[in-house]
Amino acid sequence: MTSGTTISLFLIAILRAVCALPIVKFEYHNHAHLTSVMTSLTNKYPNTSHMYSIGKSVQGRDMWVMAVAGVKPNGRVIGRPEAKYVGNMHGNEAVGREVLLHLLEYLLKEYRRGNPEIKKLMDTTRIHILPSMNPDGFEVSKQKCRGLDLRANMNGYDLNRNFPDYFEPTIDPIQPETKAVVDWIYGNQFVLSANFHGGALVANFPYDTGQPGIGNAMETVYHQSPDDDVFRFLAKTYSKAHPRMHLIQENTCSPNTDTGFVDGITNGADWYSVAGGMQDFNYIFGGCMEITIEMSCCKYPAPSHLRLYWEENRLPMLEFLKQANRGVKGQVFNTDNQPIDGASVSIVELKSPHPLFTTRSGEYWKILLPGSYTLLVFKYGYATSNQKLTIPHDSPDAMVLNITLTSINPNIANVTDGTPSTAAAWIQTITTVVVTATFSLFYPNWIIL
Repeated sequence: MTSGTTISLFLIAILRAVCALPIVKFEYHNHAHLTSVMTSLTNKYPNTSHMYSIGKSVQGRDMWVMAVAGVKPNGRVIGRPEAKYVGNMHGNEAVGREVLLHLLEYLLKEYRRGNPEIKKLMDTTRIHILPSMNPDGFEVSKQKCRGLDLRANMNGYDLNRNFPDYFEPTIDPIQPETKAVVDWIYGNQFVLSANFHGGALVANFPYDTGQPGIGNAMETVYHQSPDDDVFRFLAKTYSKAHPRMHLIQENTCSPNTDTGFVDGITNGADWYSVAGGMQDFNYIFGGCMEITIEMSCCKYPAPSHLRLYWEENRLPMLEFLKQANRGVKGQVFNTDNQPIDGASVSIVELKSPHPLFTTRSGEYWKILLPGSYTLLVFKYGYATSNQKLTIPHDSPDAMVLNITLTSINPNIANVTDGTPSTAAAWIQTITTVVVTATFSLFYPNWIIL
């Protein structure tokens, strides 16, 4: 072997070692560094990642998102659910921001390596990750475990009190960061989501806002949503996969075990009532099952702790994302096999005032636990469909149920198989009008998509 060959092999070995080095380090990334890291990731993995901005903060910083998927990360694939993770909504709650950057690199790297678990996840789901919803707040925050200072955006508003609320209309002006996320939600029809916070160790699920007419607005009373069983399941999916969150002696964040959470989960309003919260908005207005993950007792710990938080949350994050493919999904067509946009889809047994609506391609997704249900599909001008379905206990993926609606004269009674339409369909329509009108009343400059 010549000396030239030896040098070439040595240089190749060095190059391979350098390429194998992680892009995301266990350190805090300011906005410029975060932008650079995300750009490097999408340059390294161009076929499975797509970086985009959903808007700008008060001070003009881009709110960067990276979408990852095995196929077409920059666009929709019919039938493929969209899921999202959001971090750093509060400027001084920094762990989620960093853990999400590590999740991005892990997903992209493991997909390229051929990891079967990650390949199945990314081949069946497009995952959008917004590491920082409040980039301005993070820039001025300091390492500190407790306190409420520096959690707000640069206009001084708490972003998790700034979303349109179904139960208690918010009066604060909508902030740029909030509007960007609202537009993002309406533009993507997400199925599943989690919002990462700090200062506690628990998985929190809707409703966040207290029950109207029961106590005062800030009283802690369990406010059960129609999808309470699924929300509890989703919260437990995360907490049970976490080595400490599900243990009451660990999730107290204090020596007093009386303040802990059984199974590491809590109904939001049962913990403390929040009006204008993001998870309720996702569920009620966006048809998205979102929970809030409080992932660290310390809001902004020393960077030496970041590796531990990543290791604790890697498996829970993956297990949670898999649930986007649970339940039932399909498309709604007319008799000419054309997709029907904006059809109302609901489960009769849930008696929910929050129906889902089909996409432009007629798609719908509904996360359900095993059991028997009735799927009600309604669109003005069509006969209502009531379809029985059973979700088996051992089903690894969502069952596919396509629905065909028959056009009728909109001036006569709506019928299904010769019988009068159910009142539920009309209630769904009236509820939709009321929700839209309420939203428009308080946010007249916004368009409901």
